[in-house]
Amino acid sequence: MKSFYIKSEHGKTALELRDAPVPQPRAGELVVRMRAASLNRGELLASIGLHSVDTPRPAGGDGAGEVHAVGEGVTGFKPGDRILLRGRGTFSEYAAVAKEQAIQMPERLSWEQAASIPTAYITAYEALYPYGRLQRGEWLLVAGVSSGVGVACVQIAKAAGAKVAGTSGAADKLAKLKAIGLDVGIRARGSDFADEVLEATGGKGVNVAVNLVGGTAFPGCLRSLANQGRLAIVGYVDGAMKCELDLEPVHGKRLEIFGLSNAYLTPAERAEATHGFAREVMPAFADGRITPLVDKVFPFDELPAAKAYVESNAQLGKVVVRMG
Repeated sequence: MKSFYIKSEHGKTALELRDAPVPQPRAGELVVRMRAASLNRGELLASIGLHSVDTPRPAGGDGAGEVHAVGEGVTGFKPGDRILLRGRGTFSEYAAVAKEQAIQMPERLSWEQAASIPTAYITAYEALYPYGRLQRGEWLLVAGVSSGVGVACVQIAKAAGAKVAGTSGAADKLAKLKAIGLDVGIRARGSDFADEVLEATGGKGVNVAVNLVGGTAFPGCLRSLANQGRLAIVGYVDGAMKCELDLEPVHGKRLEIFGLSNAYLTPAERAEATHGFAREVMPAFADGRITPLVDKVFPFDELPAAKAYVESNAQLGKVVVRMG
């Protein structure tokens, strides 16, 4: 089968197409014939130590496809089932995944739409709910709202009855996001947005902020928080890994700051997140309250071009490759 491998070279990542054997399912695994897979920035950012790839490995972290074979002890799935999944090596014609990372695919979704869900939307779900504890009627701020996780945050929060402000450097992206529920779009880069956030919230600030930009946006996110606000650090597309921390608002407002990464999660922790997402958010995909926003689809063989497109920051939502 065809399979893309990824490795780090001079502070960047490079992709290489190889021939590889079709995997065989081990106990508790599914082998999936991949139909589509999405690109996630975390895997592509070799400048971040958590994602550096010294030895080439199969690329890709999520996607959608048909169950090809099931391993010993697998229940709830059978060959032919249409699923979406998280797992390593999804930029391949076939991939082996743990059954705990597979979710039955809603009939209304295309392969490309389903492939865009797992990593981005589960990350957004964890940031907003198990950790961020966002409530109906509260305010959410998303710094870097046009990214895949940013769009997912908007859609999940709006489906749950929250109000959402978001920042982006592109006015056209903000206008398109207002059509899917963004309440307040702020054209800004770095931290030059807190005053507009405070104005939009009547001076109170937001209850939850999700920083998908990095160190340059951190001070603005911090200043935008309300009393007992929660700040999630998820991405570093600006490459700024360090910034100053003003202790006074953290102390005075009883703020919470937490990070969110999949790098060190145990299989049990990954399974818990997937099960919670399937229970609490997947019904919104099935009944039409949420439809994934797919920016662009590339043929599988053009994965390097898809990677370059993501790295250009041109996307709004998710970029996907289609197999076959």
